[in-house]
Amino acid sequence: MSDTVPNYAPQPGGPNIKVALAVGAIVALVGANVFLYLQLDHLRTDVSKMRDGLSSEIASLREASSVTVATSKKHIEDLKSELDSTRQDSMQAASIAKKEALTRVDQVAKKITEEQKQQQQQVVSQINDVKQQTTTANAKIGEVSSEVTNVKTSVAATKTELDKTIADLKRTNGDLGVQSGLIATNSKELAALKRLGERNYFEFTIVRSKTPQRISDILIQVKKADTKRNRYTIDVIADDKKTEKKDKTVNEPVQFYTSKARQPYEIVVNQVQKDTIKGYLSTPKEQIAR
Repeated sequence: MSDTVPNYAPQPGGPNIKVALAVGAIVALVGANVFLYLQLDHLRTDVSKMRDGLSSEIASLREASSVTVATSKKHIEDLKSELDSTRQDSMQAASIAKKEALTRVDQVAKKITEEQKQQQQQVVSQINDVKQQTTTANAKIGEVSSEVTNVKTSVAATKTELDKTIADLKRTNGDLGVQSGLIATNSKELAALKRLGERNYFEFTIVRSKTPQRISDILIQVKKADTKRNRYTIDVIADDKKTEKKDKTVNEPVQFYTSKARQPYEIVVNQVQKDTIKGYLSTPKEQIAR
């Protein structure tokens, strides 16, 4: 057996490395804790600042809210006061308007009553006037009725006389040998002929002159008037033609034709005076060219 002691050399990096690693880990952990502490402190500072800002902002909001609430409350109170005032004014105005309306109604009612009284008085007055007028009218109607009766009687008498006058009229032949119409010998008979209306009649009074006198649509000029013999001589101008009617007698139909009618015109002289003749011209109703 050998007495040689074995040499055990230590293995490189044994326990020293482990210590170094442990120390490094501790240092790293401490560094990490310091870093975390610093971060935490910084975070606390930020949170504190944020909290202070929030507190300040909340305080501002509360103050603003208080002011807004106070303003709103004041505005509401003002509106309420204004509403009450307006309501009161409205009630007063309505009351005044009601009083004025009632006063106006009373005035109108009084006016209507007065007008009705006046109208009633006018109606009564008009009724009295109408009664008076009716009485007067009745009296006048009686008078008119009496007058109408008298007029009817007079008209009947006139008609009877006219019929008698027409019955007394005569027909004769004219100087042309043509059957004449009814002959009037005076103004009364001529009026009867006019009423009969069978022909047109134009009365005349012609004085002897150098100038012919127009009667209707012809001209007549007296050439001679013999009062003793009741005869006369005239020139008749018609259609620009002159025809002498010589030595004609009173109430003799003097006839001549014109281009305007189929029937003859007739001149009847009822009176012969000195240089004057009086009578009438008779013309047909229908003026038709031959």
